[in-house]
Parts: sequence; structure tokens; C-alpha cells
Amino acid sequence: MSEKNIVESIRRYLKTVKNLFFWKEHGGIYGTGGIPDIICCYKGRFIAFEVKQPGKKPTILQEQTIKEIIRCGGYALRVDNVSQVKEVVEAFKNEI
Repeated sequence: MSEKNIVESIRRYLKTVKNLFFWKEHGGIYGTGGIPDIICCYKGRFIAFEVKQPGKKPTILQEQTIKEIIRCGGYALRVDNVSQVKEVVEAFKNEI
């Protein structure tokens, strides 16, 4: 499955989660390098997903950005399927 298809399946799922706001970050000349692909706000928490194909690793800049988000109290991780995103959302659903 391509990264684009993985992102789309994650977006379809996130649209079904009540009271969850998200957007797909688009790269390019107007974007900021290293920002994860999908940014969410759920139950007051900042959550970021860096989407990769299975077996693919984030770039050094993406890894640094994930670490910085975590250092600042947010939650960020690399995912390669919608099930991983569902696990995160379910954990936060039961947190508060």
C-alpha cells in the first residue's frame, strides 16, 4: 500500500471520531520541513502521526521533530497503518 493510501485510510477513520480535529499537513515550499503528516487535537491533546510505508523510516528531520513534540508535552509517532492510529485514539478516548 502506498503512503498516500495509508494517509487516506487514516483520514477516513479520523473523520469518524467524535470531537477530534485534524488536518493533513502538506509539504512543499510553503510548508515547514519535518512536520508530521497528520496533526490532531483530541481531548485537549496534541497528537501527530508521521505516516510511512511499512519498513520505511522517518528522515532525520522528521525524527527530530517527533522528539521535539514529545519533549513539549505532545504525542507523536511514526505509523504505517490505520490500526496503529486507532490504538492511539482509543487510549486517549479512555484517558479523560
